[in-house]
Amino acid sequence: MSSTSLKKQYDEKIVPALTKEFNYTTPMQVPHLKKIVINQGLGEATQDKKIIETSINELTAITGQKAVATLSKKDISNFKVRKKMPIGVRVTLRRDHMYEFLERLIRVALPRIRDFKGIEGKLDGRGNYTLGITEQIIFPEINIDNINKLMGMNITFVTSANTDEEGFALLKQFGLPFKNK
Repeated sequence: MSSTSLKKQYDEKIVPALTKEFNYTTPMQVPHLKKIVINQGLGEATQDKKIIETSINELTAITGQKAVATLSKKDISNFKVRKKMPIGVRVTLRRDHMYEFLERLIRVALPRIRDFKGIEGKLDGRGNYTLGITEQIIFPEINIDNINKLMGMNITFVTSANTDEEGFALLKQFGLPFKNK
């Protein structure tokens, strides 16, 4: 794919808007999106090994980039977890893949959520934002007929913003549909 329209929008509209809003002296001060990390914690994978494979395939289809299994760091007997056992799946998107995914998330996936009224506007204190999604079927790349189990995921937007206010302004400019703000 060519350079996405969101990247172009960032360069042409978002940078000047944020420069004006926060009185930056140089375009290098304007916060930008560093990466998007999509993560699925799969606790039930300790009983069923196929869940990890299915999740890797689904996340790879959604993002267009190969997902990897995350391994446990230590033994936890209460959860029947052994060290280095696969317990989750994640993928990190940067550059064009990141903008393509963000565009599909905003324009296609989020509007498909039932009774959607916007996303919470709480950032982590350093300008980053994590969005929790309860069902993977909001993405058109997932065939509903092939789903055995509905699984959620966390999507973390890592920005170069120094404050929550700057990070929020950046994500709002990209078009993330925040509630009542």
